[in-house]
Amino acid sequence: MKKLFLLLLVPVAALILWGFLKKSADPKVPFAKAARATITSTISTNGKVEPIEYADVRVEVAGLVNRLLVHQGDTVSKGQEMAELSQPGVAQELEAAEARAAQARADLETLQAGGRGSAIAELEGARNRLNAQRASAQHNLESLQHLLALKAATPYDVEQAAQVVNDIDVQMRALDQRRAALVGKGDVEAAQARLREAEANVSLAKSHIAENTIHSPLAGVVYDLPARAGAYLNPGDPIGSVGKLDPVRVRVYVDEPELGRVAQGEKVRITWDALPGREWTGVVEKRPTEVVPLGSRQVGEVLCTIGNPNRDLVPGTNVNAFILTNVVTDALTILKTALRHENGLGVYLLRQDNTIHWQTVTTGVSDAFRVEALTGVHEGDAVAVSSEQPLKDGMKVDPVNQ
Repeated sequence: MKKLFLLLLVPVAALILWGFLKKSADPKVPFAKAARATITSTISTNGKVEPIEYADVRVEVAGLVNRLLVHQGDTVSKGQEMAELSQPGVAQELEAAEARAAQARADLETLQAGGRGSAIAELEGARNRLNAQRASAQHNLESLQHLLALKAATPYDVEQAAQVVNDIDVQMRALDQRRAALVGKGDVEAAQARLREAEANVSLAKSHIAENTIHSPLAGVVYDLPARAGAYLNPGDPIGSVGKLDPVRVRVYVDEPELGRVAQGEKVRITWDALPGREWTGVVEKRPTEVVPLGSRQVGEVLCTIGNPNRDLVPGTNVNAFILTNVVTDALTILKTALRHENGLGVYLLRQDNTIHWQTVTTGVSDAFRVEALTGVHEGDAVAVSSEQPLKDGMKVDPVNQ
């Protein structure tokens, strides 16, 4: 029985001894050394892609989309046809206008030629007959005058023959007056006015037909194409959007407290969750002129120019943006997790006797993991990093290097 008790007592004693030794052992604390490195201060936020230069292509007249001549993503030149509309009655309008112009042109040519062909022909025929009659009458008059000189005709006969010639001359002058009266100056001017009006109507009809063909206003990429063949569009409805996509503009939303760190010309890096592992670079083009609400945030819209050689970034894309506000080479850095706020900003440094010492520090540029130590820390110093173990100045620890 006594032996059994002793056997039970041994593990209990060992357990008590283990607990005492564990309690009295120095706590393990992780440390990392201050080291020199290039550190970059970055503003991480989000943004939206848009073209630097673009144009929305809209219809000016109502009609059906007869044909779409481009596809989304196509590269187009300035003036290239993008779509054809169909307007009822436009072709018939042009045909009627051209017919009226042809008639007005023919009427003017008739007037400029002296009048209608049938009227001219009738007058010319009558004058030819009178010419023949006058020649005969003149010959008769001359014969009678010769006979009068020979006492073979009377003066009365000569007078009557002369009267016949005079009567024919009167008729010929009347015909000439009728010919001149066929076309007046006002008639030609009126015909010219009618022709101008008819030709203007032809031009108007042609312009209506031209409105049925939609052209690209600039060279670029068709990045939006809401129109569909067979759809009916009203004036002002969109066909599509054309823009220049290399480079693109990214509208980066920077929170108000960080706007003071942004400067024109700073480098920018863009990533897109849809294409992991890819990135695009550029620079800050323009700082914001105002702060605007964005959901629960107050932001400034920083305009950035980003290279897009393969045109993978399309307008409307939501991207991640990183503005490099400062770069320091050969900076003395420590882990951000080493910073503590106890009687100011500071760190715990490890001494040679494995005790820790509180040291206030001042900091400079920081990135996601490290911060520049301007004062209080030297290169190679072991600095305690964050752990569950509470620390205090002068405490002895069991250091664990990271």
